[in-house]
Amino acid sequence: MDGSAKAGALEKVLARYAATEGALIPILQETQEIYGYLPEEAMRVIARRLKIPFSRVYGVATFYTQFHLKPRGRNIIRVCQGTACHVRGGAKLLEAISKTLGIGKNETTADGRFTLETVACLGSCGLAPVMMINEETYGRLTPEQIPAILERY
Repeated sequence: MDGSAKAGALEKVLARYAATEGALIPILQETQEIYGYLPEEAMRVIARRLKIPFSRVYGVATFYTQFHLKPRGRNIIRVCQGTACHVRGGAKLLEAISKTLGIGKNETTADGRFTLETVACLGSCGLAPVMMINEETYGRLTPEQIPAILERY
């Protein structure tokens, strides 16, 4: 979808919620679906159309972790940093991924293939240390396994 198609899709979202009180979060969710993240200009359009300050839109977008202000990679890597994963080497996994991809936490590779994130818990403590790539879970990992796993993506 090109820029004008995305802008048109945003207008349709705004029109659909025009008479709905308190629709900022669903509007932001749908906007993020359109763009893949929340561009500043889109948030400014939302603020103008809802007749609310940009700071309020920005505040909601930065408060909730589901929203992203920068483009994300096609593959989202989530590394668990919960207690079980931490004790069993989660930090070493994060370091191995970071070294392999050349990016840090909350960064995206230059080619747009990967975004690296940490999470408090993935709910797979018995498999610690754990990471997810998109919807695929990888458990009982060692840093040595990371390059081969990333090659699949």
